[in-house]
Amino acid sequence: MNRVKNSVGIWAFQEMPTRFLGAGYHPEFKGLDMVARTEMVVKGCGALVDGFEYHYPNEINEQNVDAIVKILSKGHDVYCIASGAHTFSRHAYGAFTNPDPRIRADAIAMAKAGIDLAASLKAHFIIWPGIEGYNYPFQCDYRAAWSWFLDAIRQCAEHARQQGVTILLEHKNSEPAMKIHMRDVGMTLYVIHRLQAIGMDTSNIKINLDWQHLIMNGEHIPEYITLLSDAGLLWHLHANSGWGTFDDDNMVGATYFMTTLEIAKTLQQVGYGQNSERVGFDLFPYTENPVEVVNQGVLQWEFIWELATKIDDAALAEARKKKDAVRAYQAVFAALGLDKDFIERVYRSRSVL
Repeated sequence: MNRVKNSVGIWAFQEMPTRFLGAGYHPEFKGLDMVARTEMVVKGCGALVDGFEYHYPNEINEQNVDAIVKILSKGHDVYCIASGAHTFSRHAYGAFTNPDPRIRADAIAMAKAGIDLAASLKAHFIIWPGIEGYNYPFQCDYRAAWSWFLDAIRQCAEHARQQGVTILLEHKNSEPAMKIHMRDVGMTLYVIHRLQAIGMDTSNIKINLDWQHLIMNGEHIPEYITLLSDAGLLWHLHANSGWGTFDDDNMVGATYFMTTLEIAKTLQQVGYGQNSERVGFDLFPYTENPVEVVNQGVLQWEFIWELATKIDDAALAEARKKKDAVRAYQAVFAALGLDKDFIERVYRSRSVL
């Protein structure tokens, strides 16, 4: 099977706090440092996982990176480092968009340090600006906040380009800020286009699509995969699923199965993975065993990926030419087992009634 390599966010292995249970549902992780946590995860999931992703500086930093890399040295890597600005209380009113210029400057400096660490590991750097936003109408000076945000992204991206690091922008509509500024694919493209408008080289700025973030917005993931791939902007994915109203980060294929199947088919059609892109797993197993959730999630995705290869490309293309949903679903469900034999069995069962 021609598979795409993967990576897993280390944050799937934590106490799993909620606003109703601050201590979380997994107290066994309390006091377990990131080195020991990485060792445990490699032991439990290493056979199915190629690399790992960490937030900077709360999960990976200059003090523990060597020990983490040593554990990962046998066939695994740090594929992405993500900004962890949302984990600091001083950023309650934003990091890049904080009204205090000193906090903004410190946040940019912290992001640049994370980019430097990513460069040393040949990793990508994710900017997920979950803390950049507001909670109430009338609370925010939108013009000022966007000016600060765009300037921060500019500084970080320029620094990353000098270090040979790809910046991955990841949108989300809410949480922890109730209204995140960069809340959908359109806003993400707006950021890139505004930076291009001032003459900036944005060739090292790409997009990371977190599937549940799009599902929350009602954004159809395969459509955006196609458009962003055509534009040369799709560089990473965070695979997961959920109910659609919150960032559940459930196992891939647990919900939105048909959309996930179309995601797999679309990725195959656009040649995703040919430039070393990966499918990252962003999972948050509140109550389940996280090792089992990761392993099962990877297996479900690999199964869906293989199912997608069985869909008749020619039949699907012909149906799409006419926007013929019935013919399209005949091609899809044939790959799932709704073939001529099944249809004949159905008709035979009806004939004896």
